[in-house]
Amino acid sequence: MLMRLIPNFKGFDFFPHDLRLPFMSYRDLAVGLSIVAMLASMALFFTRGLNYGVDFKGGSMIELQATNGTADVSALRDKLGQLGLGGVQIQSFGGPSDVLIRIEEQPGGEAAQQVALKKVIEAVGTGYTQRRVEVVGPAVSSELRTTGFIAVAAGILAIVCYVWFRFEWQFALGAVLALTHDVLVTVGIFSLFQFEFDLSTVAALLTILGYSVNDTVVVSDRIRENLRKFKKMDLNELLNLSINETLSRTILTGVTAIAVLLALYIFGGAVIRNFNFAMLLGVIIGTYSSIFIAAPLLGYLGVKRDWSDAAAKGVSAGKA
Repeated sequence: MLMRLIPNFKGFDFFPHDLRLPFMSYRDLAVGLSIVAMLASMALFFTRGLNYGVDFKGGSMIELQATNGTADVSALRDKLGQLGLGGVQIQSFGGPSDVLIRIEEQPGGEAAQQVALKKVIEAVGTGYTQRRVEVVGPAVSSELRTTGFIAVAAGILAIVCYVWFRFEWQFALGAVLALTHDVLVTVGIFSLFQFEFDLSTVAALLTILGYSVNDTVVVSDRIRENLRKFKKMDLNELLNLSINETLSRTILTGVTAIAVLLALYIFGGAVIRNFNFAMLLGVIIGTYSSIFIAAPLLGYLGVKRDWSDAAAKGVSAGKA
């Protein structure tokens, strides 16, 4: 009965099936811009560095909430600036009554850090309630920073091995360059604008790797199918055809992910904001790299086109 009341809706295509955007015509420009972006990101990383959070450089973080109305950030800066604790960062987040205080690692070890934390709490006074307190020592923060970068490198290596096993070395090389591009450009943007880089950002980078390689594998699968189907088609034309055939899936998946991440970024609060921002960058950059880096690289390297022929010869030899 319900089905009779619902109109006969068959859906519609966001992109025409015969869409043929000339992506390969812009591959030289796109690859050139990507190389420049990667080099600039590396230069920023080694010269400007990253704004490491408490997770990676040690220190204390206190989350407070004003008991009466709006938090007075200016008054807090004046009070805490007189304590002689070095760099103390104070910022609003979430609602107008919420404030986040970061205290840098104090000389003197954990005991000195606890003293500094006590001074801050006393200076803040009774107008605020504590919601969260985190303390990370220098040894732990250094270990976390090292293992975080190792995790990202190991993730890239594992993905390259998977792609190489499933496809050919040319596809694997395209995948590793695309993934390296995604990570480097994201890190470069964090370095340029000095956004806080913490454990949640590393988690976002690992998630970006998974998202990007999934998109790359979809495009690579279509390329391999078309290599078997159109054995005499020019390779660049075939790559362009494959990208256009998977464009609807690529764009719609990316737009859906971006819509969810934007909602989380706006309404999710400060705790997961770094994660959401890194993910937003990663989805946008990863979509770009799967179209303009991973696939076009095959046009430069070339790729074999005789899977079907080799399989047929193997079957014939087996029968003989």
